This record gives sequence, structure tokens and C-alpha cells, in this order.
Amino acid sequence: MQVFRGMDIGTAKPDSAARERFIYHMVDVADPAREFNVAEFQTMGTAILDKADADGGRPIVIAGGSGLHFRSLVDPLEFPGTDPALREELERIPASDLSRELLSVDPDAGAVVDLNNPRRVLRAVEIIRMGGERPTTRAATDRAADVRSYRSIRSFTAIGIDPGPLLTGRIERRFDTMMDTGFLDEVARLAPVLGRTARQAVGYRELLGVVEGTAEPAEARDRAIRATRALAKRQRTYFRKDPRIRWIPWHHDVEQMTHDVISQFEEGSTWTS
Repeated sequence: MQVFRGMDIGTAKPDSAARERFIYHMVDVADPAREFNVAEFQTMGTAILDKADADGGRPIVIAGGSGLHFRSLVDPLEFPGTDPALREELERIPASDLSRELLSVDPDAGAVVDLNNPRRVLRAVEIIRMGGERPTTRAATDRAADVRSYRSIRSFTAIGIDPGPLLTGRIERRFDTMMDTGFLDEVARLAPVLGRTARQAVGYRELLGVVEGTAEPAEARDRAIRATRALAKRQRTYFRKDPRIRWIPWHHDVEQMTHDVISQFEEGSTWTS
């Protein structure tokens, strides 16, 4: 979500001091009113990595929470195209009707598509209407095997920092800090221009209820913290399946943790994925 301009506090973008020390890519590259899917992220991010390689292998750190976006840059994943006009048409159709349409074409789609997730169902119908494969057919192809087999197209060292039981309290404190630094005001300012993708960002989605008068601040805070915890759990589950990631524990001794990270990079220099 850091790709969207103006979504600063709620996405924890690097501050001006950090941007003076390091070159950041994929930050503030899109208007929050527009769609920005993983295929577009893959195209832009791959171009940056390829340029770094062409410049002599300049080191780049890929950091963030979305496992699919990370893997779109390092694994041979392919994403079907999209049709804005068709997407707009489908968004006007009730989710139940889209589910029936999907199942009429692919009766076993429920085995590979979460039918309780309207966005997943809509996307499956969109692909089918564009002449693409049915979900069950796609799940059986080599492209789906790429998702399961972790076949890298780049050499890299992957490090995961595991906060363990400390994560729950840190998430709560982090959200309260965001609120203290103007998160709600940021959401109010952006509310009129947030597109479908941006409106689904954790924290923004819940605080929009406060801005629109359908939720109280305390209620939105609790919902946002629960949503963040659930997101973190899904992220950890996703990343834990990746055998290429070397995990180290998070602890308060920042110096020691930094040493542990550097050691992993040094060890990683002798192997490729």
C-alpha cells in the first residue's frame, strides 16, 4: 500500500530522514484513486531489479509484509491480465450471482477459490469471461506448481525476524502511535479520493467508518487492531511455508539482532536459491 501517494501514516512509510540515507523504490508511485494490482507491482519491481543487475549488482533489500508481492519479484509467477470495463461491469453484479456464474462454469471451483471472498470470486469470473482458464484448470497447471515449489529466478538471501508473543502488544502500540500522529486526519483527507484497492488497506478501511459516521473511534480502533493481528497471522503462515527464509528471533538488544542479520547475509552469500 506504500505505492499510493498520501497514504503515509497508515502504511508506515519511511520518513524524510530515512529517505535521505537510503534510496527507496515503489513508494508514492500511484494515485490512491486507481487500481494497483500485483501484476503491475511485478512489472515495475522487476524493472528496478533488472536495472540494479545491469548496474553491476547493486544490493537491494526487498522488505514488506505481502508474500505474494515478494514472490512476484523472485519467482516465475504469472498473473492473468485484467479488463477495466469488464471489472466495472462485474462490480455491479451481486456477489451471490457471481458465485453461481462461477460454479456453473467450474462446478469444483470452491476447492481452489474462497467463495466467501467476493474479490476472489469476481476475479475468477473476470478471467473466465476474458477467455482465460477455469480456476480448477489453472490450479493443475505448471504455473500453479510454481507457486508451490518456490523455484527462484534470482539469487537472494531471505531473512525473517520473528517477534513471537511480543507481536500482539507491538501491533496495539503501533496503531495508537499512528493515531497520535494524525492517522484519522489522514484518512479524512483521503476519503473522497480512495479507490477500491486503497480503501481495503487495513486501518484505512476501519477508520473510514469513523469519517463516514458509521463507527465510533474506539470501535474502529479495536477492529483495526484485530484486523492487523489477523493480517500478521496470515503473513507469518504464508512466509513459514517458504523453505528459503532463515528465521532469527526479535529481541530488545538491537545491536545483537543487527549482528544476527548480518551473519545471515554472510552465510547466505555462499548459497543460491
